[in-house]
Amino acid sequence: MHVKILDESVVERAKSRGIDVLVYAPHFTRLPTIQQRAEQFSDDELTVVPAREIFAGPWHDRRHVLAVDLSQPIPDFITLEGAMQELDRQQATVLVPHPEFLTVSLDRAQIDRYSDVIDGVEAYNPKHLSWHNRRASEITRKSDRPAFTSSYAHLLTTVGEAWTTFDRPINAPEDLTAALRSGNPQLRHRTGATHRVRCLAEFAHLGWENTWEKFDRVVRSGMEPTHPGHVAYGGRFDDVRVDRHGVLG
Repeated sequence: MHVKILDESVVERAKSRGIDVLVYAPHFTRLPTIQQRAEQFSDDELTVVPAREIFAGPWHDRRHVLAVDLSQPIPDFITLEGAMQELDRQQATVLVPHPEFLTVSLDRAQIDRYSDVIDGVEAYNPKHLSWHNRRASEITRKSDRPAFTSSYAHLLTTVGEAWTTFDRPINAPEDLTAALRSGNPQLRHRTGATHRVRCLAEFAHLGWENTWEKFDRVVRSGMEPTHPGHVAYGGRFDDVRVDRHGVLG
């Protein structure tokens, strides 16, 4: 339901672990590029669904929102309200990854506020520690939204560690949308010592990613491809954009 990486090795591993569908949503990558890569790596055995994990709000207080089946690109670093209004306008499938995790997630109040737009909330994530997953499961239960899980794989070894099953085949983004909304999703994940080690590796990767990789991409680059001021967005989001310090405009 959510991977950050995609290449031949990822495809091979997903197939070997019985995965039929990957939702591909890399950071700081524009939707057309994601769509092209998703098509490139899809075949008769594996459907890769393009998606965007949008960073809503300023860098220090960003809220991740996973959007599937977008019809138009949406940038990062716009207000959460602006992001949700645009997602509602596009009638996209809106998912909440890792709720209330660190400072990068929607909290319970925000989930309740946008419940009419949100189609699912993640109840288990390998990047979580055990108490994070207990809290996520409780938030999902109280949200009255369908639950899902994903590998959230930033590392190859995490692909297939957690997955969601449905009561119908999925061959296209619109099939996934319908399944999320009415397909009785069931959550599955591996167990045992190897699974715990792989989860800890993902958690450790989070520290490296946020202390260097993202800093380099966001702060030093000046104009990443998903910046709301990028020429590709044609000024459509100027009224809801925030700078990285949280100032509108």
